[in-house]
Amino acid sequence: MPPRHSTATGPACYALTTPGLEGLASAEIRDRLGGEILKSTSGMVVFRVEDIDSRLLDLNTVEDVFLLAWGSNELTRRAADLELIQRWTSIKPDWPELLRLHHAIRPKPRGTPSYWLVVQQEGRQVYQRHSARKSLIRGLDKVIHPRWKIQEEMADLEIWLTIHEQQAVCGVRLSDRTMRHRTWKKEHRPASLRPVVAAAMARQISARPGLRILDPMCGAGTVLAESLRLARQHRDKTDPVLVGGDIDNDALQCASINLRSWTPSQLCLWDARRLPLASRSFDAVVCNLPFGKQYAADQDLGALYDAVAKEADRVLYDGGVACFLTSETTLARNAAAANGWKARENVPVEVLGQRASILTWRVPTDRLDQ
Repeated sequence: MPPRHSTATGPACYALTTPGLEGLASAEIRDRLGGEILKSTSGMVVFRVEDIDSRLLDLNTVEDVFLLAWGSNELTRRAADLELIQRWTSIKPDWPELLRLHHAIRPKPRGTPSYWLVVQQEGRQVYQRHSARKSLIRGLDKVIHPRWKIQEEMADLEIWLTIHEQQAVCGVRLSDRTMRHRTWKKEHRPASLRPVVAAAMARQISARPGLRILDPMCGAGTVLAESLRLARQHRDKTDPVLVGGDIDNDALQCASINLRSWTPSQLCLWDARRLPLASRSFDAVVCNLPFGKQYAADQDLGALYDAVAKEADRVLYDGGVACFLTSETTLARNAAAANGWKARENVPVEVLGQRASILTWRVPTDRLDQ
């Protein structure tokens, strides 16, 4: 989708997200902040907004937000890059302005400031990451005072340099770890769904006030929590009705703790293939289906998908929405087709190093009575 016309005149920013979610992140930046999308690459969206304020930290489909110091596609992957990194860091950014904007969101410390430098490097370069970090430090010699404290956790100022092949981007981090990991997520499970992916699923079902939302395999409750978070960003403050369940009682205990501070929710121990729920009673069914290593190799995954989809079809209102996350897209599409669902959007996404997809369907409005 081409960038929407915007009157944004502020400095450039960039956001990091899970690879595959750049389109949804761009749409959220435009819709909620009136942002102008300047560029989108794998896992990154470069944009401009009129005002730098705390709303940047309230984006759902984004894991980190930065003020853009400089960016380039002109690295050579040779040792000469080290001099370029130092020079660009030194002369390209307006550091006083970037620090002023940073303090608008992250208050200026009262005592001696602390800082941390992060260098990420991927690709085939002849130089090591520590050499790129030394170049970054030399470029910042007029920005970082020698008396400032080096502090890895919760530093007052973080400056990141990300290098991928011939591309590099340097920025001042506005967010902290709570944007990526969320403050509500107290309990975690192995291979638990990343909140930003759950937020993308919530966006696909258009989670909003009053909606009846079911997650029949809710795990730690991540999708339900992100659906509630999205719904509460509407002017209407009526919460959606959240119902979740899982076959694993330990997972339900985690979900109960994670959702407790948000809202009373209905969590049940059940088998998603046989739901103790009334027919045609939900607007949306959203689910992270088992796939890959999540499911025993000797089990029939196709039969599971068919049964879960059949139950989802039963409990959905006519015209309701189903949204599944899986890497087994053929199995999911076959299960959806068996119920006559109408395909909407397919969002490829990377989950735990695997290629997966967020698949969304609309239930027909003219189904025969069951």
